[in-house]
Amino acid sequence: MTEKILFVDDDETILRSFKRTLAFDFNIDTAVGGDLGLELMRKNGPFAIVVSDMRMPGMDGSRFLCQVREQWPDSVRILLTGQADMNDAIEVVNEGHIFRFLTKPCPPEKLSNALNDGLEQYRLLKSEQELLNKTLKGIIKLLIDKMSTVNPRAFSRSVRVRKTANMIGARLNMDNLWQIDIAALLSQIGSLTIPGDILTKKNIGHSVSQSEEQLFTDRLRIGRDLLVNIPRLEAVAEAIAYQEKKFNGGGLPKDNIRGKQIPMMARILIVVHDYDGLLKAGKTKDQAIEEMYQHGAWYDPDILAVLESVEILGEEFVIKEISASEIEIGMVLADDVLSKGRKLLATKRQEISSSLRIYIINFARKEDIIEPLKILDCIKEEEGELV
Repeated sequence: MTEKILFVDDDETILRSFKRTLAFDFNIDTAVGGDLGLELMRKNGPFAIVVSDMRMPGMDGSRFLCQVREQWPDSVRILLTGQADMNDAIEVVNEGHIFRFLTKPCPPEKLSNALNDGLEQYRLLKSEQELLNKTLKGIIKLLIDKMSTVNPRAFSRSVRVRKTANMIGARLNMDNLWQIDIAALLSQIGSLTIPGDILTKKNIGHSVSQSEEQLFTDRLRIGRDLLVNIPRLEAVAEAIAYQEKKFNGGGLPKDNIRGKQIPMMARILIVVHDYDGLLKAGKTKDQAIEEMYQHGAWYDPDILAVLESVEILGEEFVIKEISASEIEIGMVLADDVLSKGRKLLATKRQEISSSLRIYIINFARKEDIIEPLKILDCIKEEEGELV
């Protein structure tokens, strides 16, 4: 009896009757009217089931359960209605606001069966959510770990832009902020399919053939295809596909999508990636912003304005030298990690994940790594926003 059930009615006598009849088998709470019902849900929630009368003064059962659905979508909703309200009840059912409706007067046994069915539905939903969340987190961790070892430069870029993307998303009051965080981290996922020698040529600015250039064009579509079938990452996949699409319709992919039709997360990604590229080229923040305004048609003006108004303050740290065997999960590198053959194993400012730690240690065991490694110790980061 851990899950709570809320009964809402305008008649206190009926509410007392529900509590007296059902309290032995269920964890019952009551509220007189829809307004008090919403207040009680905010204060004492979550409620597994919400049972509401249809005809109540002020806020009727339909409006009340509609608000419950919007604010607490996991709560199973049951409507109690009289014969006179049957047409209204059917409309509520068709709109998807409720799990079940019962006619009044409702025998205790029938109501008890409906509550047990509702609890079973609620538990099934919560178990599926838990499984999905664990699976999703595991998949994301696997992809991020893979990127950190296969293409450390691309992964390092994703980590750099992540903070700025999150700050912009927060300032724009985006729903599901976790999505922009994941989109930034996985924005370079398509690069996993590009051979290492071609990546190296592209990263150091050497010319590439037409066919090799096509690989970089295809990586956006491939990145989308890698993610689109993962539950809850559909919007992230679309953002990655459109992250090089300019606000005026130019860029990739070559289609007729432009302006606000471009997914918001993609509009954020192109801004933070281009901004990061200008900083890496030696521009100051003011110089980078000025240059981006010169190409204003490329960017969503609202997002560019937010970028200009936020600032990430500097970091205070000391650089510490350690051996490869001392490296630990969570450490942040102060410099690139290279093999003795000058292969890039990890990049500056990259956080050590479990798989990256094993990757580095394995090179060290073969005595094929340049030591000591340099890490940032006692990092103190502060974030601020300029209004």
